[in-house]
Amino acid sequence: MKIVVIDGQGGRLGCLMVEQVKARLPRAQIYALGTNSTATAAMLKAGADFGATGENPVVQGVIDADGVLGPVGIVVANAILGEVTPNMAEAVGSCRAKKYLVPMNSCGVVVAGVEDLPLSAYVSQAVAALAAELEK
Repeated sequence: MKIVVIDGQGGRLGCLMVEQVKARLPRAQIYALGTNSTATAAMLKAGADFGATGENPVVQGVIDADGVLGPVGIVVANAILGEVTPNMAEAVGSCRAKKYLVPMNSCGVVVAGVEDLPLSAYVSQAVAALAAELEK
């Protein structure tokens, strides 16, 4: 199964996601798609199987994904400090895979009704939901 993890900035969120997906779904192939090379490198170091950087890898990478993990800002163009392009947001939002998004108020997007939890708790919830869906 193909799991796409998208992150930007320093890749901290992506690293947490890669590590938890590897632990929960060890046979999954994890594609680390960074909006910048720093994020991609960090996710590869965390254990992702493949990595690429930029708009085209994100647009093409989500087409046949079985699941997509990332910050909620990946579906809102320019939400991650200007690193998400409109094409990236459209590709993620319209791909067939379920999206498991972590709320990040620092991206200028507030998700109403979401309680204030540590980042690691959000990642655990997203990975658990992904695993439950894929293990059906």
